[in-house]
Amino acid sequence: MQVLSVASEIYPLIKTGGLADVVGALPGALAPLGASVRSLIPGYPAVLKAIETAQAVHHYTNFYGGKGRILQAATSGLDLLVLDAPHLYDRPGNPYVGIDGKDWPDNAARFAALSRAGADIGKGILPAFVPDIVHVHDWQAGLVPAYLYYDGGPRPACVVTVHNLAFQGQFPSGILASLDLPPQAFGVDGVEYYGTIGYLKAALQFADRITTVSPTYALEILQPEGGMGLDGLLRRRRKIVSGILNGIDTQVWNPATDAHLAQMYDEKHLAKRSRNKAALQERLGLSIDAERPLFGVVSRLSWQKGLDLLADALPLINEVGQLALLGAGDQALEDRYAAANLPNISCELRYDEALAHLIQAGADILLVPSRFEPCGLTQLCALRYGAVPLVARVGGLADTVVDANEMAMSAGVATGLQFWPVNQVLLEAAIQRAAQLYHDKPSWTRLQRNGMRSDVSWQHPAQSYATLYREVLASAS
Repeated sequence: MQVLSVASEIYPLIKTGGLADVVGALPGALAPLGASVRSLIPGYPAVLKAIETAQAVHHYTNFYGGKGRILQAATSGLDLLVLDAPHLYDRPGNPYVGIDGKDWPDNAARFAALSRAGADIGKGILPAFVPDIVHVHDWQAGLVPAYLYYDGGPRPACVVTVHNLAFQGQFPSGILASLDLPPQAFGVDGVEYYGTIGYLKAALQFADRITTVSPTYALEILQPEGGMGLDGLLRRRRKIVSGILNGIDTQVWNPATDAHLAQMYDEKHLAKRSRNKAALQERLGLSIDAERPLFGVVSRLSWQKGLDLLADALPLINEVGQLALLGAGDQALEDRYAAANLPNISCELRYDEALAHLIQAGADILLVPSRFEPCGLTQLCALRYGAVPLVARVGGLADTVVDANEMAMSAGVATGLQFWPVNQVLLEAAIQRAAQLYHDKPSWTRLQRNGMRSDVSWQHPAQSYATLYREVLASAS
């Protein structure tokens, strides 16, 4: 199977979150299963810098306000098609916002261009690569299925993966003509969404299959509470909606070989892990204390992630343990954590890949108090590294962490702690429960080892995607 993956970011070339990790890891996991993947991504400066040699395989003369071309390249084990359009992508800042923290005003054109190029490749604009399937990710590639539909004629099968339904890509209706879409596209059965143009809505409307990144999230988005205004459309198309758990790259995330750590270790040599806790405490200016449970957070700071609730719980954590937090996001939340003046609390308000690895290897407990969570990757890394995850029982967190209740502990299958509903009282109760369990060393060690034995790789998810691809191809034939 020839598969074109279309996404706005890909690890290790450009990353703002878990989307990049998934898009970067999935091609390698699919290769042994008979699916050859090429990834179309925008030509941001970081991407063009990373590809040493590239071949131009298609040129656009007037492409959303300027010239563009499609480059073919390979790097970091990835087969790439790069949309090089300097007027759209050659600028500072991250893929979506400028250095002022505001969305780029031309994001509608920037990601329509990505979708248009994806649809063109899908329709055979590159004779040497005609995909059987186009797999699009999130709203930034959401117009691909719409372009394929309105272009008419033969087209590849199309799969859309929703990584987070909260981000939908809504733009004013007046830009329809500039998007290379016909007037009839602006309707309830087209790209119209509450009077605007909805990029993600378009993907959900026209894709042959819709996937989310966990089975529980696939159920949650069918309900008004989790559907973010799209639950009606999703319920209408529920027969083609499914959830496939994410995995993580177990070569990148491997405590036995991780060069970011102060001490490498594995499940059989768990005692060595304590050196990473001491190293993390020292690096963050916390007292080196093996007896106090060290809570860790590696997260975007947002309401979705429940980080406002965690900010209210800082006095409790300061009393029963320590906190090592790494993340950035909403300015109001950054300000709250920056103002935390407690001796057992350390907050690094930025992103640092090496420190993220050390937190996973040094923290005793990894906190993920999300109000909703499509899948989550940080708790998968925690399981792999022996940091016991404490999570809200939502979305992919519910699917990946087995609560340490009495039955699960007796059966020897518990891997972490869950709480629900997501509120301040139950979060603090879960923190106290974790702190108490931490001092039961035999039980705690069993939790750690159970987690480290969990399969968090891409092996099973990739098999599910390969099966899905074959099913959609069979139904289209």
